[in-house]
Amino acid sequence: MQCEIFYNINNIKMKKLILIRHGESEWNKLNLFTGWTDVDLSPKGLEEAFEAGKLLKQENYKPELCFTSYLKRAVKTLNNVLDAMNMDWLPVQKSWRLNEKSYGAIQGLNKADTAAKYGDEQVLVWRRSFDVQPPALEMNDPKSPRMDARYAELTDEQIPLTESLKDTIERLMPYYNDVILKAFENHDQVMVVAHGNSLRGIVKELRGMTNEEIIKFNIPTAVPYVFEFDDNMNLQNHFFLGDQEEIKRKMESVANQGKAK
Repeated sequence: MQCEIFYNINNIKMKKLILIRHGESEWNKLNLFTGWTDVDLSPKGLEEAFEAGKLLKQENYKPELCFTSYLKRAVKTLNNVLDAMNMDWLPVQKSWRLNEKSYGAIQGLNKADTAAKYGDEQVLVWRRSFDVQPPALEMNDPKSPRMDARYAELTDEQIPLTESLKDTIERLMPYYNDVILKAFENHDQVMVVAHGNSLRGIVKELRGMTNEEIIKFNIPTAVPYVFEFDDNMNLQNHFFLGDQEEIKRKMESVANQGKAK
């Protein structure tokens, strides 16, 4: 089953990039800003990931190489997807550059409560704007990545204390171009399991979306988003796998998270 978003090309062998946002996390469930905070999947998120893998297997997708972030909600989603596909053996590369956008000082705050305090429009800007950053952390704040051992090799300049989507794209796309894109020189199918905003950055670049268009585009949890390319890596097609109405409902749910109750 495919939710069409571009145009469909049948019976032509394509190179395929499979993007998957992690399943529901414990903080997604509580409607909290997460960012670089290392939050686990909820039971629903684990189930969503497994169902995504079952769907990919059913549709006969066969990724050959996988990429994910340093955050456990993405790592565990990938693990469950591969388990459902009986492809646990696939090679996986991890990079902090695939991490979620940093929400800075608002990480851990409830989105609806924050919208009630600052207004829906301000929270929409912090969540979805292309070039506006949320309030920043201090480098020595307990929530700063500088305090996390997994980022010990990053310079202070590389440590994000807050990020806009533009910032996320700037630290992400060199990795996409130099590593993920080059993987297609030796592979026909590549899978990336990451986060709402890091994946939105990739999608914006691949689809040539404007800064205004990307604000309104939401990626639902654990729904495979397939991009098809010709041999020269020109985009030919893109679509979500799954039931169209259910996917629309999930997109609307993501969009409504930042609104005051």
